[in-house]
Amino acid sequence: MDVQFTTHGAVIHTDDSFDLTNTFECGQCFRWEKISNSTYSGIVFGKEVTLSQQNGCFLLSPCTPQELDDCWRTYFDLDTDYRPIRQTLSAVSPALRSAVESIDGIRILRQDPWEALCSFILSQNNNIPRIKGIIRRLCETFGEKCGSGYTFPSADILAKENAETLSPLRAGFRTKYILDAAQKISSGEVDLSSLYTAPMDECRKELMKIKGVGAKVAECTLLYGLHRLEAFPVDVWMKKALACEFAGCTPELFGEYAGIAQQYIFHYIRTRPHPSE
Repeated sequence: MDVQFTTHGAVIHTDDSFDLTNTFECGQCFRWEKISNSTYSGIVFGKEVTLSQQNGCFLLSPCTPQELDDCWRTYFDLDTDYRPIRQTLSAVSPALRSAVESIDGIRILRQDPWEALCSFILSQNNNIPRIKGIIRRLCETFGEKCGSGYTFPSADILAKENAETLSPLRAGFRTKYILDAAQKISSGEVDLSSLYTAPMDECRKELMKIKGVGAKVAECTLLYGLHRLEAFPVDVWMKKALACEFAGCTPELFGEYAGIAQQYIFHYIRTRPHPSE
């Protein structure tokens, strides 16, 4: 990776694949907004930035050398070369090779664990436009002004609220789950920071102390918020895939990169016409 800095921000050149649309619209995040064919805007870790892609280069604005090292290099997982990962997964089975070859440029973002946990609690039995709407109202109501938008509110802030004050979010049954999550995180009953290194079974049990957090939300939080790449979220699409095109495959078969394999399979099963159609 080569980086040059201008008055506008950082110009990033990478030999490895990185596609903004495939990364931001694969279902792992909900706060990046497309403002043109090749440009996205988002608020991450209390900073509003835009990221544009053109001819294999990326312009991240604003961005200083210190901000790149302190935040963005990690957030975008820029130091990970995904090419050997793709090769490793392609060797697992012909079906997974087809899935890997169906899309390029997906990177697993290293998001804030609390934001990821809340986002996937809100994602239950929901669609992406509605999820984004609830999260936007959550930030507008309880976050701090940040450029043209708002920051994501902390667990400490939401722990002080109640079902009535959260009613403008129109989150339905998920409201009580968000409150329980905030209270358990704020009190220290659930320690997200410990989940970066704890054994996966312990991580799952810890997250599932929170009301409304089942296996899928726990796996999503571990993969997208804590960068535990061995996590493997399973929803109706994945159940269909594992029962049909990937019959006989298990998350254990995909090894340490199971979460990345999940992204390829998820895209593949959603975009590939079913043989009976």
